Amino acid sequence: MPITDLDQLIKRMQPVLNPGVFAFVSVNSAEALKSVKVIASIWEDEGYSAVIEERDALSLGLKIMFRAGWITLNVNSDLQAVGLTAAFAGALGKAGISCNVVAGAWHDHIFVPIERASAAMDVLKNLQKSVNV
Repeated sequence: MPITDLDQLIKRMQPVLNPGVFAFVSVNSAEALKSVKVIASIWEDEGYSAVIEERDALSLGLKIMFRAGWITLNVNSDLQAVGLTAAFAGALGKAGISCNVVAGAWHDHIFVPIERASAAMDVLKNLQKSVNV
């Protein structure tokens, strides 16, 4: 059952760093990525923005706009829950780590600079431990 209580969301985040390096790319159409697995995407006026595995971006000769580590928060967060994104983005920001967030139907996904992925995991785990529920 989806959770809405902020303290419970933070306490149960259970962040996991997915293996691999992920690339933010922009192409003219989704068709350009039909041969690869798209992790996340959105249409923008400038083109079709997507997150794919770095090796796929390289094999397609695409410009990589951002190299990222992909962290999944395994808590089942309600899509209308308030404050979770602000909490983890604030903690990461305080540590000087940028983040790009994608909300899935069941979990939140955070993309951080690949070279800071381990540090981001530490920040998230410390945030999780800071809540007494």
